[in-house]
Amino acid sequence: MKLYQRHENDPAPYGQADPYILKGGDGRYYVYATGGPSVELFSSDELLSGWRYDGHCLEAPGQHTFWAPSVARLDDGKYYMYYSSVRAGEEYDDHAQTMRVAVSETPGGPFRYVKDLLPPFSIDSHIVKTPSGLYLFYSVNRYSGGRVGTYIVCDRMLDPLTPEGRPEPVVVPTLDQEIFKRDRFKPGEDWHTIEGAYYFYHGGVHFVMYSGAAYGNDTYFVGYATADGPEDADLRRLTWVKYPDPDTWRPLLRSNDQIEGMGHNSVIFEGEKCYIVYHGRDVGFTAPGGADARCARIDEMEIKGKELSVTPTV
Repeated sequence: MKLYQRHENDPAPYGQADPYILKGGDGRYYVYATGGPSVELFSSDELLSGWRYDGHCLEAPGQHTFWAPSVARLDDGKYYMYYSSVRAGEEYDDHAQTMRVAVSETPGGPFRYVKDLLPPFSIDSHIVKTPSGLYLFYSVNRYSGGRVGTYIVCDRMLDPLTPEGRPEPVVVPTLDQEIFKRDRFKPGEDWHTIEGAYYFYHGGVHFVMYSGAAYGNDTYFVGYATADGPEDADLRRLTWVKYPDPDTWRPLLRSNDQIEGMGHNSVIFEGEKCYIVYHGRDVGFTAPGGADARCARIDEMEIKGKELSVTPTV
């Protein structure tokens, strides 16, 4: 179901793309979403109702087109936001997106830019704290090999502002359904995309969820990979395997008769239940002025061993 119900004359954007959910230390729920002039913020005291639009929460002068934030409260009690953006004055290019970090004393911000974290192209962060340390999942490009395109890597963080600089591949393209665009940069070479990483550990299994293809494609989907290993394992050293296997396309979420473009998710556990937060467009709806219509949605997700299941609701 839709996480936020937009009303007439609402200042909130029509869409909440790439929604990242967090329960703050104040007990309130927060969703951070992709935005143009800044990161968009929504919050509620109740997970499944009462969501409000809180406006922009990131102060990053000299930057624009803010993508896919992830936020974590770390050991110093501060909240760290990892996001991608483009520098002002640069001719816009998706592949100019650069991973950066901002910090706030509170989950509602304002988050203030601190430093560039990675060179372009680097997008779609998930910052993860585990018993073995702090890790950053993100997506980069590969221009050579059998299936060129965007894929997910994981690096360990020396501290919240410093990657170790030894990223390892986690999820790479293996399927035609992951093609972003055929002949994108050169004839005969199809560009693939695996992005939107979200990691969690449950029942002795490591999970990395991801989105494949382009959000406007018929095959755009949410999939996931799993790995065996103890909770304190180095996440870069695990053997990640797409579910059910690298050669079988079995989406967790994909377009249906009512919702299209389902992808880029985060997850939250509430008691014994698990919920997935993702974006999706109402079939047949076009936002005024061509605005992004990918609304944040939330549904319960079941976990049985290495198998995830979700039934999307309108």
